[in-house]
Amino acid sequence: MPRWFSLYIKNTPRDGDLPPPTTPKKTFSSGLRTLYYPEDAIVDIVFVHGLTGDRDRTWTALGATTPWPETLLPKKIPQARILAFGYDAYVADWRAMVSNNRIGNHARNLLAALATYREGDYTNKLPIIFVAHSLGGLVCEDALISSRNSAEAHLHNIFDYTRGIAFLGTPHSGSGFARWAEQLAKLIGLIKQTNSQILEILRTDSEVLARIQADFHMMLRARIKNGSQQIAITCFFEELPLPGIGEVVVPMHSAIIPAYMSIGIHSNHMTMTKFETEDDPGFISVTGELQRWVKELKPPPP
Repeated sequence: MPRWFSLYIKNTPRDGDLPPPTTPKKTFSSGLRTLYYPEDAIVDIVFVHGLTGDRDRTWTALGATTPWPETLLPKKIPQARILAFGYDAYVADWRAMVSNNRIGNHARNLLAALATYREGDYTNKLPIIFVAHSLGGLVCEDALISSRNSAEAHLHNIFDYTRGIAFLGTPHSGSGFARWAEQLAKLIGLIKQTNSQILEILRTDSEVLARIQADFHMMLRARIKNGSQQIAITCFFEELPLPGIGEVVVPMHSAIIPAYMSIGIHSNHMTMTKFETEDDPGFISVTGELQRWVKELKPPPP
């Protein structure tokens, strides 16, 4: 056997020597992160991102390194503890396999994480205000439904102490994003890398979406009937189309809830959560609602 052939055989990797094929790993921030924690906190403000969002980047303006709930909001509401919740919300990704988690999975994770956090430092008597973008609004609604129906005291606590929800571009009656994400997946030939469960929910005729909305409104009516403190709600809707799509992702009629306050933000679906300065009209609108709700809160017991 020629020496060159022996060296070739020796240095050529066999099948068992080859590393297994890998799928690019998509990273995302999950769970709760504390953005601001004053010693005299009187309320929890919890931020929940939306579709293809991120616990930090969703709330961070282009060119900035820190989310505005951490840098700008404490100046307006210094007595608020500010938290951000993260989860895998990628419904279409051409680089990596997406999560198969459904709305209910994310909702239960949010509920458990927040309840455990508040129990852990004995702050479960603080009122709660949610700020939720896009899919995060549905996650928030489903989390409150699960909280109301839970027999566990620490989980039921979240429903009892929720005092307000600011919805930003939440598709209460479906969204064009489902169609857009499907078209993107078909374009790149990776249908299997689309979270079909979440896309199905975002269609206007989704039974799951209808169930979430029906249960959420029933929950709100029950609080009124029982004489409990109502949950303040304001719906913010995007006014500009998403570049490259040419249409609004969540139209106004889907983003609002009849009989509740609605305010437009002059941005598209992706930028409506990114405020650069305190003078940003969107920031003024959102924080204005949060400040009003905080002023109306009853002081928590010591």
